[in-house]
Amino acid sequence: MKILILGSGVIGTTSAYFLAKEGHEVTVVDRQNNVALETSHANAGQLSYVMSSPWAAPGIPIKALKWTFSKHPPLVINPYFDIKKIKFIYQMLKNCNHKSYMINKTRMLRISNYSKQCLNELESETNIDYEQRKKGLLQVLRTDKQIAETRKDIAVLDKFKVKYNILDIDGCIAKEPGLRHVKDKIAGGLYFGGDQTGNCFLFTNELQKKCIEMGVKFEFGVNIEKLNLKNKEISGIETDRGELTSDKYLVTLGSYSPQLLSPIGINIPVYPVKGYSVTLPIVNEEDAPQSTLLDETYKVAITRLGDKVRVAGTAELTGHNLDLREKSRATIRHSFGDLFPLAADMKSDDEFWTGLRPMTPDGPPIIGKTPYPNLYLNTGHGTLGWTMSAGSGKLIADIISNNEPKISLEGIEMSRYLPAN
Repeated sequence: MKILILGSGVIGTTSAYFLAKEGHEVTVVDRQNNVALETSHANAGQLSYVMSSPWAAPGIPIKALKWTFSKHPPLVINPYFDIKKIKFIYQMLKNCNHKSYMINKTRMLRISNYSKQCLNELESETNIDYEQRKKGLLQVLRTDKQIAETRKDIAVLDKFKVKYNILDIDGCIAKEPGLRHVKDKIAGGLYFGGDQTGNCFLFTNELQKKCIEMGVKFEFGVNIEKLNLKNKEISGIETDRGELTSDKYLVTLGSYSPQLLSPIGINIPVYPVKGYSVTLPIVNEEDAPQSTLLDETYKVAITRLGDKVRVAGTAELTGHNLDLREKSRATIRHSFGDLFPLAADMKSDDEFWTGLRPMTPDGPPIIGKTPYPNLYLNTGHGTLGWTMSAGSGKLIADIISNNEPKISLEGIEMSRYLPAN
């Protein structure tokens, strides 16, 4: 069966790999000149399986108000009027309650845990190197208040049987020796030994090579203009190179998915939440991060990738704007420099990047069928596209191939947004 995948980020490329494994004739098209050049390009690098949680959580509305007056806010809302932004915020606020949070977290953990299994199997099958490290994740708590608040989170972790360790200051330093220089700035932490790290851009490029060996075609520099319909099915994809046709079509366009889908009556609540990262060369190995950390105060992820460190954070609601905001750069550099002052040359130039995370207001991605029998979706992964990529790719390959999915589809299909009959 011929399958056309729209989008060559980590979600599109993993989908191509698993569909090719099923014996399909797969073609991937993208407007860029290579894979993983947009949201997958310079993300945090965290494979945060047990940390997979919806942003819509109890207490977030109050925290958001406090962040407004912070010098280094983790959340920035552009004040310009945008009905899509307002609708997204409203839908997200509706999910900021305990019941919704538990439902959505359950769904996200189901995909993430499955994705960990799928990635480990893929790694064994392909033997690809993507600067992976399997040394866990440390959530750094800077204050006693954060430690007290974390007790609530621990109750949730226990409910989901998540394995973790509560660490004091010395315990944090044992996991990340570079923190020994800032003992006075941390109060403790939570350690998740099952989480991992890896270079998403490198992974996607290496997996593309495997896909090509399996017969997958990649067509770059193709601007997708619209979906053509005939007899209640997708008849083709209109592009600046003419119409492309296939038996089935898979949309993996991240935050740009709604723009393509809304003209044919598919309205999914995926909104672009802008994030930033800086990448710096390590100058002192013994003072650098060894794995990945989350600075709870600034909501900044700090990840070791080979001989460099990736620092990522900030959630900005500003539509599809890709301008680089210097204040966000200052925030993530401040977090890193404050915790690892001797790891890198903070006076040197960094690789400053921004990308648009395709967020849903409830948290879980949208994977599966659409009202059109030959059109499928794999989008809306938010900050967890890298974490969920392998599982999402395997899942959509099974759905398209009419195989029995290995995990439940409850709550991750687009049908959850449709009005109840």
